[in-house]
Amino acid sequence: MRRPLAVALTTLLSSSAAAVPYAEYILAPSQRDLSPVKVHHANGTVINAAGVTTSGSGGATFNSVSAVTYDYTKNIGGLVSFIVSSSSDSEQYIGISYTESSLWISPDGSDATQNIAIDETLWFKITGPGNYSVEPLHDRGGFRYLNVYHNTTGNVTLSHLQTYFTAMPHFPDDGIGEYTGYFHSNDEKLNRVWYAGAYTDQLCTIPSTAGNSLVDLDATDPNTPTVWWSNSTLTNGSSAFTDGPKRDKLVWPGDFAISVPGVFLSTDDAITVKLSLQQLFASQNATTGALPWFAQPIYVFPENSFINFGKVVFSFNYHLFTLLGLHNYWIYTGDDEYLQQNWNRFKLALNYSLSFVDETGLANVTSSFDWLREGMGGHNIEANSILKHTLDVAVTLAYAVNDTSHIASWTNSSAAIVSAANTLLWDSSASLYKDNETTTLHPQDGNVWSIISGVASANQSTDISGALAARWGPYGAPAPEAGTTVSPFITGFELQAHFLAGQPQRAIELMQFMWADFMLDDPRMTNSTYIEGYDTSGALHYPAYADDARISHAHGWSSGPVLALSTFAVGLHVLNATNWIAHPQPGNLTNIEAGFKVDHGTYSGNYSVTAKGASYVLSTPPGTEGSLVVDTPGCNAIIKVTGVGSDVRGKHGKKFNWAKQVHGHKGATSNPWKCGVWGPSPPSHQDGSAGTITIDNLAGGNYTVDIVCS
Repeated sequence: MRRPLAVALTTLLSSSAAAVPYAEYILAPSQRDLSPVKVHHANGTVINAAGVTTSGSGGATFNSVSAVTYDYTKNIGGLVSFIVSSSSDSEQYIGISYTESSLWISPDGSDATQNIAIDETLWFKITGPGNYSVEPLHDRGGFRYLNVYHNTTGNVTLSHLQTYFTAMPHFPDDGIGEYTGYFHSNDEKLNRVWYAGAYTDQLCTIPSTAGNSLVDLDATDPNTPTVWWSNSTLTNGSSAFTDGPKRDKLVWPGDFAISVPGVFLSTDDAITVKLSLQQLFASQNATTGALPWFAQPIYVFPENSFINFGKVVFSFNYHLFTLLGLHNYWIYTGDDEYLQQNWNRFKLALNYSLSFVDETGLANVTSSFDWLREGMGGHNIEANSILKHTLDVAVTLAYAVNDTSHIASWTNSSAAIVSAANTLLWDSSASLYKDNETTTLHPQDGNVWSIISGVASANQSTDISGALAARWGPYGAPAPEAGTTVSPFITGFELQAHFLAGQPQRAIELMQFMWADFMLDDPRMTNSTYIEGYDTSGALHYPAYADDARISHAHGWSSGPVLALSTFAVGLHVLNATNWIAHPQPGNLTNIEAGFKVDHGTYSGNYSVTAKGASYVLSTPPGTEGSLVVDTPGCNAIIKVTGVGSDVRGKHGKKFNWAKQVHGHKGATSNPWKCGVWGPSPPSHQDGSAGTITIDNLAGGNYTVDIVCS
């Protein structure tokens, strides 16, 4: 039985996190009380505006109508407070507003959380010296810039201005940045990309009582700032894992498919994942098995239209993403008890999905709700690929809970989807799948999921990878199923697809120019967290929204590089608490390493180019077992594997020595195992002729792979 999560968290933070290497890249603060770093801009007469920044002193005096925009230099979130040391009289006012992007700095209010107009300014009547604080219901979870306004004659002097950082509320105040995972490479862009992804996931972990920012969606006047607050209770614990800290501040299962693995690979925050996942299952329809588009909050006051809408709407794919979320949680925790508790819910939900399958063998989707793409419905390739993959996952979980009664049926349904999708939806002229039979659209989401799920063959996967890369624009990979959108969410899956297709360099290049050059370094971004979506032109316009100020600049579904780099590039594929596959795919990187600690042990991998070839150093937990997959080099070489395995008690087993002479692989790509966060679907054991060499049944332990070209 697994340790209680609270105990596991405390032990993990106290015993190992402080020793994690490369802490200089961690963006999480070392304490919760944060002062602005610098002045971004000042208007009117403000004396010593920098006096309340980290490097200032003496306080800042606001005279008459004046304002200062303060810059924290990275996205943060929390409750603002300030100390007034003096004021000219008791009729003075100070206003506060927030924005993530510099685009939306405004004299009239914050960036937006609703569908129309910006959010209203919070005003404080200054009755005299003292401390003034924002109420908890106005916990602003995401902002880089803090606007301070003075709108009356007279003056007010602030001696102190700070934000109490509220993300990761269950972590110690001085332990927010104590990661249990790390990443590093010879490419500085990728180093920053990984840590920004981890920090994005942290900001999305909010106090459970500060949920649901969608409280004024019925507003109709674009010229009147909307009211805003976040006071819904999302889980039965102190924390909740949401889509974004500014908005929607709700538990969305689609986001989990990207962000949950990233959490385990960086902070191992299992308790928040479990609490949030359980609220999704708590929202399940007990009769049909339908799971929610988003988890219903436990407490909402007052009621609002969007939450009520969520009680009746159904999304075929987000329903399945909840089931995949349970699988992801189980992979990293080995929590068999929790899996067993939810197994009947899982089966009921999967049976509901299968009720949509018609005589073709494909699901006929009748709901248009997905990730705000267009045209969801019919024999959709994305939906059917995700269903196929969920069926394969169900087989894995069935063995884990020793309930094999449905395995044959699920296996047959999975195979039927592959056959029908390739008959009805494959377009050989484009080397891509069509969205459905009634359109010529070739979607990004369905094609990347066809690779992840195994709907596409190895040859098709190679072709799809090339066709997708050929569509890239200067700002990223397009998602034509959502108009002129670049979706970091779907592109996170595309990263996995390129690795699975044996094209790691494409994934690496995509992370370098889309995530680093644009999503981090563009001056309109927060330079610390990842935007929800944008236009293919580079405009910060998400075609799904009418109001550009509404776009979230910290969205967990955009943190895909954390998984892509640790799991695929470094090759640390955790299948469950006892099994793993190590398959480094470094592309053209000369050094890349990662490591992380989860409940059943610690994993690490380090790949380096050497003078005569390459080296890969691997460590996996005692008591586990796995396979080592090595891509055949481009030279004639000797591959040597040496090491020592350990049993479950950590005692050393027999020494391992293995060597093989191989001929250089001249093909353009390897043919890797289709493994990763989704689990393995390996071909037959390979001997190097297909581009990879596999060594099975390695006991957990420490190994070194040396590739020496001759």
